Amino acid sequence: MSDVIKAETIYDAMGAVLTRWTMGSAAAPAAAFWRAELGDDPAEAELRLLALAGQFLGTAVTTEPAAALRVLPDIPALALPTVPATLRPLVRRILSAKKQVKVKTDLVHFLAARGWTTHPADWMPEAADDDAPDVYAKWRDWAAIAGSNSASRRQTDDRLTAENWDDYWPAARKAALIELRRRDPSVARGVLEARLAGENADIRWRLLSLLSERLSDDDLTFLETIAANDRAPRVKALATSLLARLGRGSAPGEDTTELAGFFAVKTKGLLRRSRVVQAEPLKTPAQSLRRKALFDGADLGSFAGALGLAPQELIAAWDWNADRAADAALVDLIVATGTDAQVTQAADAVNERDAPGLIISLAERLAPAERARHAEAALNARDIRFELAQLIAGTAARLRDPLSAPPGKALLAALQRDDAKPSDNAEDLHALGLIVSREGARGALERLAGAGLLQGDPRLDMLRLNAALDDKGAKP
Repeated sequence: MSDVIKAETIYDAMGAVLTRWTMGSAAAPAAAFWRAELGDDPAEAELRLLALAGQFLGTAVTTEPAAALRVLPDIPALALPTVPATLRPLVRRILSAKKQVKVKTDLVHFLAARGWTTHPADWMPEAADDDAPDVYAKWRDWAAIAGSNSASRRQTDDRLTAENWDDYWPAARKAALIELRRRDPSVARGVLEARLAGENADIRWRLLSLLSERLSDDDLTFLETIAANDRAPRVKALATSLLARLGRGSAPGEDTTELAGFFAVKTKGLLRRSRVVQAEPLKTPAQSLRRKALFDGADLGSFAGALGLAPQELIAAWDWNADRAADAALVDLIVATGTDAQVTQAADAVNERDAPGLIISLAERLAPAERARHAEAALNARDIRFELAQLIAGTAARLRDPLSAPPGKALLAALQRDDAKPSDNAEDLHALGLIVSREGARGALERLAGAGLLQGDPRLDMLRLNAALDDKGAKP
């Protein structure tokens, strides 16, 4: 047997040897060519085989690189600076301690709102991470390039046009379109008119949803064309809902008339008789399902019309908190098809009726300042947790002193109880750190230290990051 053949024989046997060891079996029988070197003692043979196999793999086997090596482009610089090096350990600690995707998303949105981004060694979005702030679009596209077989598409920093549409990677294109829509809505719509049909249904839906920014009557013709001709029902439905936000919903028909039959418009008050819309009692589960299905297919204008009311009259007359399922369905209808003014009106009405859970649904269409206002109102008027307030306020909020609100006082009392545990209220303290202003965070840390919490308590990480981070973001 030649030396070359012997090396190949040994190499071929190594797979069986390693498999047997992995399964906890003796491997010497699979290396019969070393029988003389291994000896007759089974235990000694395994040790000798381990030594010989290690020598062979370490000296005779080398890993060859892939046939085609790819040189990836440098990770691009972002428009916002990286978090200061002194705070990176704190960011990493929060990221490692909070495994939930939402918590990480909240953190990167918080940093972006304050004018900062993460270091790429600490956190990078994936290509499909649609929840990442727009500032990370270049990194999402870099991840797409790294995961693709080709990086031939040209990178461009030119202004997005219909002609250079294909030069953009998807995330950067979306970010450029958002910026263009904010700056020049008609030009952005023109780009979409020229290029939307060439994309698949999911991308068409995402791009069309960007028209909600600065939506106006100038978009009517384009939206009507999409609603009538697009080949994807989901895209057509989105165009229809955007039309409804412009007051161009469908006329009351058979379904909305049936939906209106689940409600009664009554009058109340002896002197100032006002109208109230009340839900009729549902007698069977089938009725509940039917009402929900009718809500899903309606728009605010047609539903109000079927009741003989204008949309704003319907919102004002609605009997909130009498039928929670009907409340939720109406709020969903307003979010999908109501105008911005109607969404604001509904949020005010819900806030007055002690229903903070419904504001969470409406919050996505409220301006950051409005979200902060409703979060503060909910904290001052109700016994809600900071986690709920954070869902209302979003991560761009800068509440001044939420710890002085009733939930904050309750939190301080809970932390000072004799039976309080080191892990208690961790989520609430994290949420507090997300919604409070920098100055408020500093004050909160002092008060929490006075309540007995140590400065190094990991539950205070988000508050400590907030207090230490310069606020360079746009104020809501």
